[in-house]
Amino acid sequence: MNSETRVLVLDDEPIVGERLKPNLERAGFFVDVCTSSAQALHMLKIDPYDILVTDLKMSGADGLDVLRAARRIQPDIKAVVITGFATKETFDEAMESGAIEFIAKPFKMSQLRNLLLTLTGTKKG
Repeated sequence: MNSETRVLVLDDEPIVGERLKPNLERAGFFVDVCTSSAQALHMLKIDPYDILVTDLKMSGADGLDVLRAARRIQPDIKAVVITGFATKETFDEAMESGAIEFIAKPFKMSQLRNLLLTLTGTKKG
């Protein structure tokens, strides 16, 4: 299925990663979770990832900063922004920064899972 598809989840709220990781792993993805921008940037430098799922507003470097850096480090990475601060301006900025999708919180786990399955060309269960 997707066992070789590597996903990096970045959200400064640990509960988000705790919920996303097992859900995405059940769908067949390999998932790493970070709670800080610095940790995510470090992981992006040492491991290849296919998909970055990042929160937008965080302390330190925000999700767009991480997204732009991720695209420099791994130009082919696909990025999805998840945020509780969804506005037209944040949507536009995320798309200009290289995101391929923008999802407002709260969202259903199935919404993100199905999006990632679609991105990897895997049919939904």
